[in-house]
Amino acid sequence: MANEVLRVAMAEAGETVESLAEKVRVDPKTAARWLAAGRIPHPRTRLAVADVLRRDAADLWPEAFRRRDLPWFRPWAELERDATGLRWYEPLLVPGLLQTEGYARAVLGTGGLVPPSEVDRIVAGRIERQTVLTRADPPQLVAVIDEVVLRRRVGDRSVMAEQLAHLAALAEWEHVQVRVIPAESPWHTGLAGPFVLGRLPDGTELAYLDNQLRGQVVTDPIDIANLGRRWESVTGEAFPRRRSIELIREVATTWT
Repeated sequence: MANEVLRVAMAEAGETVESLAEKVRVDPKTAARWLAAGRIPHPRTRLAVADVLRRDAADLWPEAFRRRDLPWFRPWAELERDATGLRWYEPLLVPGLLQTEGYARAVLGTGGLVPPSEVDRIVAGRIERQTVLTRADPPQLVAVIDEVVLRRRVGDRSVMAEQLAHLAALAEWEHVQVRVIPAESPWHTGLAGPFVLGRLPDGTELAYLDNQLRGQVVTDPIDIANLGRRWESVTGEAFPRRRSIELIREVATTWT
């Protein structure tokens, strides 16, 4: 069987196996294998192919993506699973990989913007994603959050108490750091919005940006470098690891 969706997309874009291979920097024999059903390229290469063909990577290789994820999030979910390192800044929420089910459900259920059936599906996908932290070779995760994340109620008080206890416990893991920017810090560049920087096994760096409607994967080296400078700025404002854990535990007691 052949990957008809990919074949049609290549034809519509005027691309041959050879021209596509050149543009995404792989051997033509490798690109030719993608036309066979079940032959799926590396996540980074999938994004490059999708960009050349002006198609969604999830349409070209649907079997590679977990159906519980939102369609626009699937490319990053794949890259996240392959990452060896993640640097994550969140000014308003606990990062998704560190959320409890109750917290995630409260975030998604607020305002009635997401139908209940969709909440269940997205929460299940988010919890499934978190297994990346418990695998045999987990990525190094450094998460920086603002203190307001600890103090703004999401759900009821029991949800917050559980979430902060969970966050403090994860922050003790060798491959997880959670650092908190104190409330008294002045305005800093991170407040312009959340972002994640990821590093793949071959050293390639990518990023993920989120907004009110959807997120996007960033691959442009200049943009990555810009986000890297912003990362240095936000980490410079944050408490060290141990003091951050102490603060998380202190605030957790206010929710019980």
